[in-house]
Amino acid sequence: MQLVFRAGNILEAHIVAGLLQSHGIDSHVGGHYLQGAVGDLPASDFAHVFVDDDDMPRAEALILDYEHGGL
Repeated sequence: MQLVFRAGNILEAHIVAGLLQSHGIDSHVGGHYLQGAVGDLPASDFAHVFVDDDDMPRAEALILDYEHGGL
């Protein structure tokens, strides 16, 4: 699996994962348990979305559309 998206928070990570899954791309959201440690860690860069290597090109295209308001 490869990191395809660094979300601003865990909710956004799940939104992107749902978008990918609605297009047939399996994804995994990482960073759930790090959110509870925000007091000890930087409050950003802990919610990530991962996809299989073969799905990277399609996932990147969908995320690009998402980021530019195309979806």
